[in-house]
Amino acid sequence: MREKPTQVLLFGSCLIDVLYPQAGMDAIALLEREGIEVVFPQAQTCCGQPAFNAGYRDEARKVARVQLDCLQGDAPVVVPSASCAAMMKHHYVELFRDQPEAEAAAQLAARIVEFTEFLVDVLRIRLQDQGPDIRVAVHSSCSARREMNVAVQIESLLEQLAQVELVHQDHKAECCGFGGTFAVKQAEISAAMVADKTAALLRCEIDRYITQDCGCMMNIDGALASQQAPLRGTHIATFLMERTGGNEDS
Repeated sequence: MREKPTQVLLFGSCLIDVLYPQAGMDAIALLEREGIEVVFPQAQTCCGQPAFNAGYRDEARKVARVQLDCLQGDAPVVVPSASCAAMMKHHYVELFRDQPEAEAAAQLAARIVEFTEFLVDVLRIRLQDQGPDIRVAVHSSCSARREMNVAVQIESLLEQLAQVELVHQDHKAECCGFGGTFAVKQAEISAAMVADKTAALLRCEIDRYITQDCGCMMNIDGALASQQAPLRGTHIATFLMERTGGNEDS
């Protein structure tokens, strides 16, 4: 079991920065409540995943070099996005192989920790539920499930909350169809996949679904809105703050 650090760096991700800033603020608040000093390097930008997945390796390296520079040090880098965490932990090493930054990329990769993994496996956080009864389901992204192996951690956090009923959707392990550029390049396939995902969630008769990836949430919420369905997603950091008294106005 890893030891609890006194300080971490937070890598916020583009989608949290631009579309879901509350998730980032709630992630910081949760960590600080556990006695962790959180440093948010202001120079951080995109992790480089869009360019990398599209095959533009030179462009991806150009973006990733910014992160190598601003995330230097020995402190863990906590990422409230499994897809960005996977890019930095697993694909930076490949991206910078035989490059001058190879050692720096490997050093950063070793320090990357996905947010729910950090809460459960490093902080061993204990939660006291202060909210009303609610039914929720979890959507874990492909990166969370298959690259970072953190699909269990998000559920273990929710299982600590006494008034939260965790309902398991029948498409639990399936992709929502987003995949970044995949949703553009394979629009019809993507639309069919998210239709299956939203149908599975709606069959659960839940109040909300919870996720650790804002890309998936953007895709699923968009599909739900187009269907005029009221169900929406919440990032795990925001949900935990709401349930434990840290986000009383939400």
